[in-house]
Amino acid sequence: MNWDQIKGNWTQMKGKAQQQWGKLTDDDLDVIEGRREEMVGKIQERYGMAKEQAEQEVDDFFNKC
Repeated sequence: MNWDQIKGNWTQMKGKAQQQWGKLTDDDLDVIEGRREEMVGKIQERYGMAKEQAEQEVDDFFNKC
């Protein structure tokens, strides 16, 4: 699934993302709106991980979807 598809299906993807990253709030997910960089930044912020690690987790998650 590419990021254009993710943006288009964001409402459905929000629930899956929140299951994966429980520290992300509904407000966080509303702000992200399917944008990769926003998601990476929020995961970094909430989980205290390096940018590269957050990018890898986001890419792995959405490749599985």
